[in-house]
Amino acid sequence: MAEQRRDAELERIWAELVATARRTVADGLVVGTSGNVSARVGDLVLATPSGVPYDRLTPDDITGVDLAGRQVLGTLVPTSELPMHLAVYRSTDARAVVHTHAVHATAVSMLVPELPLVHYMAAALGGPVRVAPYATYGTDELAEYMLRALAGRSGCLLQNHGTITYGASLDQAYDRTAQLEWMCRLWLTASSAPGLTPSLLTEAQLAEVGERLKGYGQRR
Repeated sequence: MAEQRRDAELERIWAELVATARRTVADGLVVGTSGNVSARVGDLVLATPSGVPYDRLTPDDITGVDLAGRQVLGTLVPTSELPMHLAVYRSTDARAVVHTHAVHATAVSMLVPELPLVHYMAAALGGPVRVAPYATYGTDELAEYMLRALAGRSGCLLQNHGTITYGASLDQAYDRTAQLEWMCRLWLTASSAPGLTPSLLTEAQLAEVGERLKGYGQRR
């Protein structure tokens, strides 16, 4: 009975994962098979497979690895960015990770070492969003740079590459990705006004918002 419940949970989360991956394409955050999504269930990590269009994924394509990266579910090869995903799970309490090649966020990653504080929703990611230095995709070096940029944050930019965010659920991880892309678009738009410089928030203003966000939303 316990095994049946676990199988049912894995099937449910896999369906949510595939839906999230498809959403990244529909919302223009990735093109083709770029980007990847994962979710943690106990000591198992479900992840999108490498090079397979998301609209072709079925319940039978479930792909899972343990925290050491050994494949324990499915026959499709997991995403090539698995080192980044596993590094997040080993170092945080994340239950889901979303990685994209969002256009505005990737553009910002080429221009600055940290996204300027143009909006208070940076507080929802833990503070000013840092840019991890460039390293070849799928490498332990990139995973290491990413972890440094994520210190105290739930999202960061990857130089000349894209975004990565994590959360307590697939929905939260995705929402943080969308919010990060929006803030990057906002800064690029404001910065493009000739002869004008965008006003920025202070660290103190951001900290105040961080406190208010702790009580944001519905309470049960």
